[in-house]
Amino acid sequence: MPLYDYKCKQCGHIFEIKQSIKEEPLKFCPECKGSIFRLISAAGIIFKGSGFHVTDYGKKPHKESKSSAKPIEKGTVDKPKIEKKSKK
Repeated sequence: MPLYDYKCKQCGHIFEIKQSIKEEPLKFCPECKGSIFRLISAAGIIFKGSGFHVTDYGKKPHKESKSSAKPIEKGTVDKPKIEKKSKK
């Protein structure tokens, strides 16, 4: 059942109520019995199934080659070591 938001024209009370789509909209505020109107709000969207998360598009595992060399990953390459000359 959908949730509907209402606002009272007299006291400004805002409330939500779960109603069937077939039910008539409410007409009176539960606080002051004043006239109310239904607020329009964005509908919640729920994505179901695969393809909606970053891990669904992950890289496929690489097939191991015949050699024992491992692929180099970004950021793991060793930087050359620079020897500092000592002053004599």
